Amino acid sequence: MIATSGRGQIAERVRKGAAGPKAGGALGVLQRMGRVRVGDVLLKVLTGVVAGGAILAMLAILVFLLRDSWPSIVYNGWHFVTSQTWNIGSLYSTAVTHRNGATAAAGASFGILPFIVGTVLSSLIAVVLAIPLAVALALLLVEYLPAKIGDSLSFMVEMLAGIPSVVLGLWGLAVLIPWIGQSFGPFLAHWLGWIPIFKGPIGSGQGLLASGIVLTVMIVPIIAASTRDVLRQTPRETKDGALALGLTRWEVIRAVSLPWASSGIFGAVVLGLGRALGETMAVLMVSGNAANYLPHNIYSPVGTMAATIVSFLDSAMSDPTHMAVHALAEVALVLFVISVVVNVPARLLLSAAARKGGVQAQ
Repeated sequence: MIATSGRGQIAERVRKGAAGPKAGGALGVLQRMGRVRVGDVLLKVLTGVVAGGAILAMLAILVFLLRDSWPSIVYNGWHFVTSQTWNIGSLYSTAVTHRNGATAAAGASFGILPFIVGTVLSSLIAVVLAIPLAVALALLLVEYLPAKIGDSLSFMVEMLAGIPSVVLGLWGLAVLIPWIGQSFGPFLAHWLGWIPIFKGPIGSGQGLLASGIVLTVMIVPIIAASTRDVLRQTPRETKDGALALGLTRWEVIRAVSLPWASSGIFGAVVLGLGRALGETMAVLMVSGNAANYLPHNIYSPVGTMAATIVSFLDSAMSDPTHMAVHALAEVALVLFVISVVVNVPARLLLSAAARKGGVQAQ
């Protein structure tokens, strides 16, 4: 009877949650009574291992890049990010150059300033074009369309983000580049030619503008989906109160929804920027893959860091000193650092916006 009574008391305390805040509720009762299941402990351990594995993977990539790029870091120094000349040197001669204990082929020079500029400019063009399109699309899905239609279109928007980049690159080659070279480029040069970056020559259409437009198509779904999720967390009571005070729907969006979701929208934009910085195949197919000079207008052929690694890897493997491969590893290291610097703040802002939405919902 005593044992039965004790179990009944425990069950009653668990049912009512009478353990109180100090004891942690019903779970606290079970923990103090030694009744926590083995599965709970295993789940906690497994989730910790998975989370730690992601961090270890990042560190492993960083260590790998540092190890393989170290000879290039020693050989090139800061010249690597300030020079405009990329030349792996003479591969048909036994002559070599020694510098700071590192060896490279005669005449080798590794400078990635044009690739950095091409990466940054093409990504900025994409972000400038994508922000109004993505935010407008998110507002349409959340504020104006019925819920069922909005959910269906949201699914389609998310599907756009899954289109392989090589498919967009082929679209760029077949459709976008001829359009820029024959129609859009001359239009911009005619009406905006007084601005130096829009002045010709236009060329074939391959170049900075084509890269920016392709990247825009790639990142609009990412920014729109994240912005949609943030806008949905805007407190319903605040919006209804603003409508009750006589504000129009657009005034509510401008005075309530957009200011409340601003940090999340900024995080979504930075997240899209991080995606644009690392894109390879689509940009390689439409950029012109230029090297050793800086773009002089928006139509100029450019090279990006990611595309450079892919396009120069084959020739770099022929370098008997292996310095060209080490230099490409350093390009990857610079791109890795830039991507981390861009993506980490974006993730933190999105997480903060999500927590803000949870607090408001409570």
